[in-house]
Amino acid sequence: MATILAAALLLLGLSTACWAGVGGIRRVLRLLRRDTLSSSRISTGEVAVLMAAHNEEAVIDATLAAVEELVPASQVFVVSDASNDRTAELVRAHGANVLDLHPGRGKAGALVAGLDHFGLTRRFGVIMILDADTVPAPDYLTTGLPLFDDPSVAAVAGRASTRWSSSRGWMSRVLIAHRERVYVLFQTLLKYGQAAPRANAVAIVPGFASMYRADVLERLDIAAPGLAIEDYNMTFEIHAKELGRVAFEPSAARAMTQDPDTIGDYVRQVGRWNLGFWQTLRRHRPRWGLFWAAVSLFAAEVVLSSVLVIVIAVASVLTTTVALARTVAGEPWRWDPSPAGAPLAAALLGVLVVDAVATIYVAALVRRPSMVLLAPVFPLVRVLDAALCLRALVHATTRRSTGVWSSPARRIEPVPADRSGGVVAE
Repeated sequence: MATILAAALLLLGLSTACWAGVGGIRRVLRLLRRDTLSSSRISTGEVAVLMAAHNEEAVIDATLAAVEELVPASQVFVVSDASNDRTAELVRAHGANVLDLHPGRGKAGALVAGLDHFGLTRRFGVIMILDADTVPAPDYLTTGLPLFDDPSVAAVAGRASTRWSSSRGWMSRVLIAHRERVYVLFQTLLKYGQAAPRANAVAIVPGFASMYRADVLERLDIAAPGLAIEDYNMTFEIHAKELGRVAFEPSAARAMTQDPDTIGDYVRQVGRWNLGFWQTLRRHRPRWGLFWAAVSLFAAEVVLSSVLVIVIAVASVLTTTVALARTVAGEPWRWDPSPAGAPLAAALLGVLVVDAVATIYVAALVRRPSMVLLAPVFPLVRVLDAALCLRALVHATTRRSTGVWSSPARRIEPVPADRSGGVVAE
């Protein structure tokens, strides 16, 4: 039993368990006080929407249509970063502002170019940074802007949900369902607790759909050299320069993003995300404070849990292979757990139990009971995630990145009527 609990705790993570407790306390206090988000003192006229886009003609039309439900096209600014398709043409057709950038500078460089070219931080109070494949909910601003009424808030982290694709095969369904699991678990169990005002330990303001105060954005080194992605670094800079806190509410600033549905695209995207995290951690030296302690503990647990998952997976495969070989050789099968095999079986059980409970939790929250049917496959994707995490850690110490992006293949798909992603509002 002790081995089962130890494996389960290591996989879940002590930091996740602690922050989940903090988030639970926040929810109870909100219910007792009957807190609700009121209307914001910031008007939608003070918000600029900035997008960096590279060959996004398949998805940007739907994104712009959704954005225009939030702000006029005159407040939408798109940087077409060396696109060789109809991206810039489609933006102009919507009446939005476009900067056709050649040669390309990568996403971070394109964002900086857009801020400078259009003078956004001088003209607007809040800048919403949006990916070209992201569809914000109709209430994105009405729920997200009130968080800025607290003057200590430097940025509002968006609430991500995946856009569930029409049937493209079982692997597509597995990858997209697993990504939704990651979103829900990370945001409801970890991020909500980290965003408690006295904690201020949120490690990432995701670049898919989030908002910054304009004066804060001016002070961030958005296009820091050598990084694969910009959003981790921008968030770490908020903490390092003590520019304010990061706010996050699971029912506010919601948006849906299109996630990879092929193994190749999934591996490239997850590898890039992991690389960006480790590179940012290496760039920013640890300091005293709760944020730095929390992110250090989280990083250590990610490494330990990844090693644990891979060790258990490899040992299980080897044990099973030996057992099958003995069966083929004609040896009678019998249950005779050795002292070495019992801990392995217990650790494997701990991992599988935690993973199954996580799937049930997410399926209930997003109202997709069919996710439970995929539960036996998710541990295999978890092994892949662990391998990608450790590979990125090695690459972060040996490689520098240009920031030039390689987006997953985009899919033309209908925009769901319910743009909350099916997540039950809290």
